[in-house]
Formats: sequence, C-alpha cells, structure tokens
Amino acid sequence: MTPVKLDLSPLRRAAAWHWAEYAFWLLPLVAYFVFPKNLALLSQIAITALFCLSLDLILGYAGIVSLGHAAFFGLGAYAAGLMAKYGWGDPLLGLAGAALAAAAAGFLTSFLVLRGADLTRLMVTLGVSMMLYEAANKLTDFTGGVDGLQGVDIQPVLGMFSFDLYGKTAYWYSVAVLFLMFWVARRLVHSPFGLSLRGIRQNVGRMPAIGAPVNARLVAAYTIGAAYAGVAGALLTQTTQFVSLDVMAFSRSAELLLILVLGGTGSLYGALIGTMVFMAAHHFLSDINPQYWQFWLGAALVLIVLFARDGIMGLLRKLSAPARTPS
Repeated sequence: MTPVKLDLSPLRRAAAWHWAEYAFWLLPLVAYFVFPKNLALLSQIAITALFCLSLDLILGYAGIVSLGHAAFFGLGAYAAGLMAKYGWGDPLLGLAGAALAAAAAGFLTSFLVLRGADLTRLMVTLGVSMMLYEAANKLTDFTGGVDGLQGVDIQPVLGMFSFDLYGKTAYWYSVAVLFLMFWVARRLVHSPFGLSLRGIRQNVGRMPAIGAPVNARLVAAYTIGAAYAGVAGALLTQTTQFVSLDVMAFSRSAELLLILVLGGTGSLYGALIGTMVFMAAHHFLSDINPQYWQFWLGAALVLIVLFARDGIMGLLRKLSAPARTPS
C-alpha cells in the first residue's frame, strides 16, 4: 500500500515571517530610546507578555481554560530564587530549572485538569493554585512566607552583564528571552502538532477519527504552557532578585486571563499586544487618577468586548482585510 504524503506547504506559508512582524519586534529597540527612564516597567511588560503567551498556548490553541495559571508562574519564580539563594545563581541555569519544575507540575496536574469540561477545569486549576499558594505561605523555611524569599543572588548574564540599578541588563535580558520563547512557540503552533491542537479546540469529537491522540496532545500542550509560565516567573525573580507570595495569587491569574481576552486568543501576538495595552493603560491611568483608574480601564475593556469580540488582534484583522482583498 502506498503511503499517503501530507502536503505541508500551507503550514510553511503560514510560518513565513511578514514585514509587520519584523516591524513589531523593532518596538523594543524604539522603546529603549524613547522611554529610557521606564526600563523597569518595560521589563515587567516583557515578562508579563511571556506569561500571557504561556496561557495562550493552552487556552487559545488547546482550548484548556484555567484560573490557576499563576501556580506555574510562582513555581518558576521560587525555583529560580531558591537555586540562586543556595549557590546556583547563573541566570540561564535558573531559567532551565524553573522550566523543569513548572513543566513537572503541569504534567502531573494535567491528568486532573483534563478529566472534566470547562467548568470542572476552572475549579481544578483554581484548587491546585490555592493549595500551592497556601503551601508557599506555610513553608516559611523555604519560601519566606509573607516576608518573601530574600538573599537571592543572581550572577551576571553569560558571566559578563551584571544587573544594574538602571535596569538596562534586565530589560534586554527579558526581551531576549521573550523573543526566543516566542520564536519557539511560533514554530510550534505552525507545525502539525499545533494544527492538531486547533482541530481539538474546534471539534474534539472528530479528532480521534483521524488518528489524533487527543489526551496526549492536550497533556503535552498543558505541560509546555506550564514550562513557559515557569520561565516567566524565573525572569521576574532574576530581574528583581526577590520573590513574594504574590506570584501565586489568584488576582494574577485573573488579570492574565483578562489581558489575553483583551489582546485576542489563539494568535500569539494577541498575548503580546494585550499585555502592552493593558500595562500601559494601567500605568498612565493610575498616574492620572489614582483612585478611579479602574473605572476607565473597565470602560475601555467593555468597549473592546462590544466592538471587537476577538480582541485587539481580531479588530486589526478586520481593518487589514480590505487591504488583503484583491480588487
């Protein structure tokens, strides 16, 4: 019997970089010169963007809803912090350790998360996050509890670039890690594996008929998303050299879901753009009106949901559609 050859040319065309993407990745360079006094904020945007990217992999592509994604972010933060505290302060080694710790937790909990439907998954992810939060609060000998993990000593990046008070090294380090992780995620979602995740999200009942191992793919996607979140948590620890209990708080998971819906799920760039818009709005509105900034931010989110149901990326697609349509 002659084996069937798959035509992967559509995936290759989708994976090709476009000029708008090159322009987008010039923004960090522009921001460095335009906002030299806000490098700490820009570093936080890059870290949060990577964290939001991790949620997009499991929600936007695999369709797994989660309200406890901060658990993996916190595990990565504590893993990198504990490694640095006890003599393993190399930043790249810390990223690897955080990714492994978060991936292991994601793999073990994935079997619980995937047993039910969306509401069950929300409750399970929230329950796992609450248990890890309380464990971090009680294990004060390891985590520092409410006082936070102190004594985190991070070595220079590649042995040459020390973390300075101005935040220059932290900024470029965060942007570089974000770009590399984004590049890997982009290759992943434009592969047959990523295509199968889209199929599972759209119609999970038909995928077994074409030989796709649904549960195995979902477990892999959940584990990869957890690893990405762990790397983001390690970045926060390394750039601030401190870990607080807040890294596992429920509010961080809820805010992350809000950012992803704002930017648009299932596009990768939606996670990045949503983070940029949300954190920039948070920063400027809180400076203008410290008491009622949440009102204006909430009003903006309601307008976006009403007129751009697929988020900012969906709105950009609609605006650019006439330009792509041949006359």
